[in-house]
Amino acid sequence: MNHQTAFSEETLDPEDWASMRALGHRMLDDAMDYIETLRDRPVWQHAPQEVKAHFEGPLPPYPEPPGEVYREYVDYVLPYQIGNSHPRFWGWVAGSGTVMGMLAELLATSTDSVSGAFSYLSNNYVEMQVLDWCKELLGYPPEASGLLTSGCSASNLIGLAVARNTMAGFDVRGRGMQNGAQQMTVYCSDEAHSSIQKAVELLGFGNDSLRRVPVNGSLQIDIGALKAMIQNDRANGLLPVCVVGAAGTTNTAAIDDLNALADICADEKCWFHVDGAFGAWAAIAPGYRHLVAGMERADSLAFDLHKWMYLQYPIGCILIRDAGHHRNAFSLTPTYLAHGEGDRGLTGVDVPWLADYGFELSRGFHALKAWMTFKEQGTEKFGRLIRQNIGQAHYLAGLIKAAPELELALPVSLNIVNFRYTRPGLNDERLDDLNKQIETELQERGIAVPSTVTIHGRRYLHVAITNHRSRRDDFDLLVREIIRIGNELAAEPEQLFPAL
Repeated sequence: MNHQTAFSEETLDPEDWASMRALGHRMLDDAMDYIETLRDRPVWQHAPQEVKAHFEGPLPPYPEPPGEVYREYVDYVLPYQIGNSHPRFWGWVAGSGTVMGMLAELLATSTDSVSGAFSYLSNNYVEMQVLDWCKELLGYPPEASGLLTSGCSASNLIGLAVARNTMAGFDVRGRGMQNGAQQMTVYCSDEAHSSIQKAVELLGFGNDSLRRVPVNGSLQIDIGALKAMIQNDRANGLLPVCVVGAAGTTNTAAIDDLNALADICADEKCWFHVDGAFGAWAAIAPGYRHLVAGMERADSLAFDLHKWMYLQYPIGCILIRDAGHHRNAFSLTPTYLAHGEGDRGLTGVDVPWLADYGFELSRGFHALKAWMTFKEQGTEKFGRLIRQNIGQAHYLAGLIKAAPELELALPVSLNIVNFRYTRPGLNDERLDDLNKQIETELQERGIAVPSTVTIHGRRYLHVAITNHRSRRDDFDLLVREIIRIGNELAAEPEQLFPAL
C-alpha cells in the first residue's frame, strides 16, 4: 500500500521571492521619500467620502497581486494620516518619529519578535538596558523595576494597580476589591489626564473614589485642598491610598509641586504616582531639570517615549521603585509557562520574565527602536532638542504678544502655548466659535495642525511642540495664517454667527 498520498501544503511566504524583494525595496524607498519630503505636502488631509466607501468593500477570499495591494495603500491610506510626522504638526501632544525608529520597527517585525516571556532572549536584554537608561536619564533609583508599554494609558494602569495592591492592606488579588474593609480613595488634580480616571475605573476603585483636587492659579494641584480632602476622607472612614502628581499636563504643561506631594504622601502613608507622559523628559534638557524636582521620589513614574522623545508609536514606560511590589501585583506562572526549564545548566538568571511585571503576555519588541535611536543620536542630543522645543514655545509666545489680533491664555513655562485670535466687538462665546473654526481651517487647508483646549471656560488654540522637525519660520507662518484666516472669517460674522 502506497502511503505517500499526493497533497499540497501551503504557506504564507511569497511564491516569487525576487518580486517580493523588489516590492519591499520599493516600499522602503517610498517611505524614505515620504519622510524626506514632508514639507512639500499638506500637514493633514481629510479622507474624502470615496476613501470611506473604498473600505466598505467585501472580504478578499482570493489572492490579489502584492503590488496592487501596495498601490491601494498608497492611494487610500498613506495620504490620510494624522500628520504628526510633519514639521507643522503641534496638535494635542504627539511625537514625530525618527528614520532609525522606522528601520528598527522593520527589523523587529522581520523576526516577528516577542518580548516578555522567556529568559536569555536578546530582546529582553535590550529592554532591560533601555529601562536602565531611562532610570539614569530621569534620576530614578537604579534598583527600581520597570516595563516598556504601549503608552501612558497602560503605564498609569500598571502603576495604580501596584499602588492598590500594595496599599490596600489585604490580598486584593485573592479576595477581590469587594472584600476590602474600607473604600480606597485616589487623588489627582482637575487637570490630570483622562487615563487616570480610566485606570481607577478599570481597577475597581470606582469613579466615586477619585478625588479631583482643585488647582491654583498656575494650574497646579492645590496642596491645601489636597490635605483637607485626605483628612476629611480619613475622618469618614475611607482609606486614602494614592496621590497622582502631574509632570506636565496635556492642556497647559503645568507641573505639580512634586516635592510637596511626595512629603504629603510620606506623612499620610500614601503611594505617590507621577504621570510624566511628556513633561518628565524636561529632566534631560539643560537648565530645566529643576522643573520636575521631586519626580525621582515617586513610588511609580509613568512616561512616554513616543511624545517628547520623538520615537514611533507605540512606546511608553512605567518605573516602580520597589521591584518586589511590582512583581507581586502581576506575576502569574501557569504550568505551560514554567520558568527556568530547559536552560541547559545555565544558572543565575538575571533577566526576569517581563510578563511578570504587567498585564500583557504577548508583547512586541518596543525596545529596539529606543535602543537603536538612542545609540544613533546620543542621548545628549535629545536633551538639546527638548530645550529647542521650549525655546520655540517662547519664540511663539513672543510673536503672539507682538500681534494685536492674538492673546495668550497663560504665560509659557515649558513647550505648550495656548492662545486665541481676538476681534473687537465679539464676545467670548463668539470668539470661542471663531477660534474653533480657525483650528478647522488650518487643518483642512493643510497649513498646520494645532488643537483646541478650554481654559477657565474659554476656548484657545493649543500648540504642543514635541516635534524635532519644527523650525522657527514654521511658527512665523502659523501666526500669519491664523491672523489671515481669522480676519477672513470675522469679516463675515453673519455666516459664522447666526442671530442669537
